[in-house]
Formats: sequence, structure tokens, C-alpha cells
Amino acid sequence: MKNLFLLLFFTFNLTLFAQEKDIKKPEYVIIANNEIITNEELAELGKQGLIAGMNKGVTEDERNKLAEKFGDKIGDREFIIKVGILTEKEKIERSKKISSNKGETAKRRNTKDELKLKVNDPADPFTVQMIDGQQINLSDLKGKVVLLNYWATYCAPCLMEFTEFPEKIIEPFKDENFVLIPISIGESKQKVEQKMEKMKKYGVDFNVGIDPQEEIWDQYATGAIPKSFIIDQHGIIKYISIGNSEGNVDKLAAEIKKLLQK
Repeated sequence: MKNLFLLLFFTFNLTLFAQEKDIKKPEYVIIANNEIITNEELAELGKQGLIAGMNKGVTEDERNKLAEKFGDKIGDREFIIKVGILTEKEKIERSKKISSNKGETAKRRNTKDELKLKVNDPADPFTVQMIDGQQINLSDLKGKVVLLNYWATYCAPCLMEFTEFPEKIIEPFKDENFVLIPISIGESKQKVEQKMEKMKKYGVDFNVGIDPQEEIWDQYATGAIPKSFIIDQHGIIKYISIGNSEGNVDKLAAEIKKLLQK
């Protein structure tokens, strides 16, 4: 009997190990000067002051072109960083400009201008079609905390954010009065289904909605994604996040927990 128990215990843990092993850790492909480079090469470019800028994510057309050029090196990879490189002349000109502007405050675009609804505004009602065929009406969710997340299949920061949702959002609040509504903007059901199927290898396996004409998106915001709106039990927007900086999903989880405890 003892041997049988040990055998079952070993088999169970082996199965769990195999499942964990099947979940890949997401990694970025780094593109500079239209070539794939390593993290070490990126660091060296930084040391030399040759990085003009970095975009975590590319448009669908750009991704398709990269896939044509690099084939399997891009493959089904969802996470792409595109790095802009300065010439030596541009590096010198930039240094001069920085020196001449030293002490001045740089003007930055206020991402809050992209918001049509702000914190403490009532959330606009909508009905969204989910890819499993379910329809969700926001008005039916009174009494629940809602995380409304806008994303797209070509948006690497959005997809990287998705990889944190199962552990930090879905699992902790699965038995609470909480609903996650991720809505893909401007994309077909087929395209979204295909992307979500590919994302399963990263442990991402949850229902998402589609907004092909961007009608729901247009009620809430414009500009860059991801954007997330946390809506309280009374239908009021209580927290908004823009982009996916480090620790962003932890902040979302903390705000959700705070509302659920009220």
C-alpha cells in the first residue's frame, strides 16, 4: 500500500512538472537596423549612446514583414522590441541638443488626454461579444468589481500583461465578485481566436471580447494600449492604468482587492 501511495505521489508530481514545463516564459525578439540582435548587443548599443528609442510592440503589418524576412526566428513570437539606432552624426547632434537644453523641463505628451472617461466617472454601458459566444452586458454586473482591459493581438505590452493575469488577477479573485473583460479593439473574431490559441503556451487561457468597429473603445479612450479601467460595484471608474510598466499588474490587483474588501 505504501509503495502504491509513493507511486501515485510520484506520478502526480511528474504530471504537474510536465504541465509547468509546457508553459513557456515569454521573451522579446529585439530588432535593430532591421536585424535581430541579442540582449548583450542591445546593452552595448546603450553604453555607446546609440539608442534613439525603443518600441515594445509593432503593428500587424510590421510584424508580418519581419516574419517574412526572418521566418522561424520570428515565427509565432508575440513579443517584439524595435530599437531605433543613431548614426554617429545624430549622436553628436543629440548630445549638443541635450547640453543646450540642460536645466529646461522637457514637455511630454499627457497620456491623460487620451482618456474620454476619468476616475470617478460613471462607466459607459456596453455589450461585448466574447469569443466563446457569450455576450456580456456591463449593466448586468452591478455589485461586482470589473477590470475592463483594452488590448490588440499586435500589441506586445498587452500580451506580456496577459501572461501575468492568470497568477495575479484570475486565480486570486476567482471566488470573488469580480469579472475580467479584456476587449480586443479593431480586430476580427478569427484573428483574436488565433492569437489566444497561440498564447496558451504562455499559460494564457481565458475568455476575451472583440470590438471590431472600436465602438466600445471609442466610449472610453483613444491613443495607445494597453489601457485598463477598474469599475466598482456601483458602476463607477475607480482606477485607470495606461501602458504596462513594471509592477503594473500588481497595482491593478491591489486596487481590485481594495474594492472587494469594501
